[in-house]
Amino acid sequence: MTINRREFIEGAALVAGSAAVTGALALPVDPVEQPTTRVPMTALVNGQRRTILVEPRTTLLDALREQLHLTGTKKGCDRGECGACTVHVNGRRVLSCMSLAVMQEGKRITTIEGLEREGKLHPLQAAFIEYDGFQCGFCTSGQIMSGVAMLQEASAGWPSAATADVTKPFAIADLSPREIRERMSGNLCRCACYPNIVAAVNAAAKEV
Repeated sequence: MTINRREFIEGAALVAGSAAVTGALALPVDPVEQPTTRVPMTALVNGQRRTILVEPRTTLLDALREQLHLTGTKKGCDRGECGACTVHVNGRRVLSCMSLAVMQEGKRITTIEGLEREGKLHPLQAAFIEYDGFQCGFCTSGQIMSGVAMLQEASAGWPSAATADVTKPFAIADLSPREIRERMSGNLCRCACYPNIVAAVNAAAKEV
């Protein structure tokens, strides 16, 4: 029996591929890749002391959603690009999909569920409703959490890349639409409600 060059190459590739797959399946599992024991993590979540057992590689986002059942925090891109998972940790906005749960031991965590007080919405939550700052609503919790933190940053006098003169004290009254857009630039809205979001933040800035 004779075979041509093309048939020989195709046959050799098939044999090599089969051997590679067989070899890969037969490889022992690296102990490093084995699931590790869960460890306890205690934090003050929305004003309540909560203790959960987490696998060391679990993100704060997954711990909030899957173990504490706080599903208002959304998983969007899961790579720190869209801002849908924004929460507050010790008063600062944090991308929970990029933060490990075990690193939050003893910290104060606030999610969208923790903004209202005794049934009263936060001024920014109310403004989002009044100014129609959402359509599908998927990014809304992250937008609001980022907006609330941004208003606190402005109240504390923090400048931004859009601040014309960083040598002068910054006040929340200086929050122009340009400032708001710059400070909220890490949060994406695929429904393109940006003008309404800016209007809502601008309105809430006058109440906080």
